[in-house]
Order: sequence, then C-alpha cells, then structure tokens
Amino acid sequence: MALMQAPKGTKDMLPSEAYKWHFIESKFRKLSEEYGIREIRTPMFEHTELFIRGVGETTDVVQKEMYTFEDKGGRSVTLKPEGTAPAVRAFIESSMYADAQPTKLYYFTPAFRYENVQKGRLRQFHQFGIEVFGSKEASIDGEIISLAMRALEEFGLNNLSLNINSLGCPKCRSNFNEALKEYLKQNYEDICPTCKSRFDRNPMRILDCKEKKCNDITAKAPVILDYICEECSTHFDELKTYLNVLNIKYNVDPYIVRGLDYYTKTVFEIIHDGLTVCGGGRYDKLIEQIGGPDMPAFGFGLGLERLLMIIENQGVTIPEPALVDLFIGSIGANAHVNSFKFIGDLRKKGIKCECDHMKKSVKAQMKYANKIGSRFTMILGEDELNNKIARLKRMSDGEQFEVNLDNLEQIINIINQ
Repeated sequence: MALMQAPKGTKDMLPSEAYKWHFIESKFRKLSEEYGIREIRTPMFEHTELFIRGVGETTDVVQKEMYTFEDKGGRSVTLKPEGTAPAVRAFIESSMYADAQPTKLYYFTPAFRYENVQKGRLRQFHQFGIEVFGSKEASIDGEIISLAMRALEEFGLNNLSLNINSLGCPKCRSNFNEALKEYLKQNYEDICPTCKSRFDRNPMRILDCKEKKCNDITAKAPVILDYICEECSTHFDELKTYLNVLNIKYNVDPYIVRGLDYYTKTVFEIIHDGLTVCGGGRYDKLIEQIGGPDMPAFGFGLGLERLLMIIENQGVTIPEPALVDLFIGSIGANAHVNSFKFIGDLRKKGIKCECDHMKKSVKAQMKYANKIGSRFTMILGEDELNNKIARLKRMSDGEQFEVNLDNLEQIINIINQ
C-alpha cells in the first residue's frame, strides 16, 4: 500500500516545532491585550457570496484561488481564503456595531488558497489578523501599523521597510480609474487575459498583476496619489503625522494597491528582504457592502508560516522551553506505582513530570530522561520508599539533593529555584 502523504501545499506542525508557534502566538496575544484588542474566532468556511462581495470578484483570490464547493444542501460554501470578511460578517451578525466604538478584534485562523506552492506560500496557511471597526480617524491607522511594526521588531527582525499609500475614496478611485484606462488603452492588446477582463470592471487590479509583461506596462502608469481628494489627502497627511510622533520610519509607495478590492484610503506593507511580511489597510465601505451599517474599518493580516521562515532565516533563536522538569525512574512494580502517584501529585502543583511507561531498565530510563531533556531526575526503589528519602539530581551539573518524599514542597522548591 502506498504511503499516505499530506495534500500538496499543506504542512504538518510537529511537536518539535510547536513551541515556536506558541511563542509567536503568545507575543501577539500579549501585544493585542496591551492595545485593548479582543479575540474573535470565525468558522473555517463561509457562504461563497461573502467573499465575492467582500474580497471582490475581480481579485486573484476570488477568480483563481478559492476552495469552493457545494454542500449536501446544494449551497455554495468556501473555505475562507482570508480573515477580514468573516470578521466583518460576525461583527454585523452579532450587532457589535451597537456597542461603544471602536471595536478592536484579533484572530488566529487557518486560511486556504489554491495557488502555486513555493517558499513561504502554502495552500493551507495560518493568519494572524487585527480588525478595528467604527473609527475613521487616521490615529487608528497609525496605532495598528505601529503594533505590527513593534511585534516584528520584538521578534528580532531588522531591516524592515514600511511602505504606505492612499487609495483614496470611491470618488477618487473613479477619477483615477478613468485616467488609468486611458493610459492602458495604448497597450491593451499586450496585457494578459485576466487583466483584459479587469479593464472595464476594476482597472486598478491590473496594477497588482504578477505577470511581467503587465508589470512592464504599468511601470509608468498614473499614480493614485495624484488623484485623491482633499479629505483623503488630509487623512494621509495625518497618518504620516502619527507615524512620525512614534518615530516610525516609512516610505510612500504610490504603486501599492494590495490584492483585495475592499481597500480605501490607507494601504500599507511591511517588507523584509523583498518579502511582504504583513499588509493591510483601511476598508471603510466593506461593512456596508456585506449588509451592515455605513461604518469605517482598518486592519491587517500576516501569514504565520512566512513569519516563522523569515525569523529562522535571519538566525533569530526562539527559546525552547523545558519539556520536563522531573523524570522519576523506578525499580520494581511497587516503586513504579509510587512514581506514578508522585508525578500525579507534582503535576497538580505545576511541575512537568514524567515516569517510565515502557518497563525499561534503570539505565535505559536515565538515558530516556536525558533524551527528553529532563532538568532533574529521581530514582525510586524499595529503600527510598521505606526510608522516605531519595536523591534529586540536577542534570545540568550533576549536583544531588537529598529530599524527603513526604515533603513535596521541598522537591518543588529545589526544582523552581
């Protein structure tokens, strides 16, 4: 029988890697709490219409990458390709818009996109995201961008580049789209078939095309910043002010459009060695598009697999926690039962313990304790049980401590010192 393998574009998270994920997740959770951001969890799949209306039918995500299928009731459902639209749907459905605003949410979620598998890009990946609903102020943009920059810097990443742009409001975009179409008409026959389909419906999407010939054509295209209105220009200037007061360096890149249709005004990307680590922006019309009230919003998404890859490529070491504080070896059946009881009592006190479950010799038990990185070891036999005295050995330097088996606190204090 052929060996079963994971589907292409997916990856197992093995126990030997789990601590890295825990480290990253705990850092994001702690930072989110400092900024008053609360966790939300949404379903793994949603009605397909949510992503068509929310992400945009002219995007690569909707046109090429979604995992969409009919359920047994004949309904079209899609494994979520990103976290923003589901968070917006939950915000509306749960009437969170009636609460005091702004509403600040974060999430960790699996996401699914059928795309070419390459370094740092999978078909099932995991996203950390933040969404803030209810505020139109540029201070929110600056606050959430600063959180993203702070997190990446605290993970040990350097040489980060923050690029910002403004896509303006729908009125600005309409004027820009007309100018862009006039420019693209000169090279219409040379753009790819996908971009031809976007020409009338959403020409700005052409700026996000990955085809080289389209990139060459759009390299000298008009830029959106030349077409934004006074209100949008003021908002963009205010964002720069907030970034400046936090001493956050940035570059204005007028060609950032991001890959999703819902963005308005601010968009941003954080780059490390040519790879986008984090990206997002403002989407002031998305809540209304999905059926909610007219409310502004801002957010970003970040791929955890890519972040881990970048952290490791830079040589940053994520501290590996001790898996076992104490391994209790045993000689004989009675000692094994007592060692089992001891680890149960110690675990209730917060000590990470193990004992032998393989009926190994004492020598093999000690080898096992060393392999699993136990910080301390102790061996129980009939003599130890009768005298209520045993020796606790610290594996790092071999120092031994005589302990009373009836005094758990003595054992715990030595382990914790």
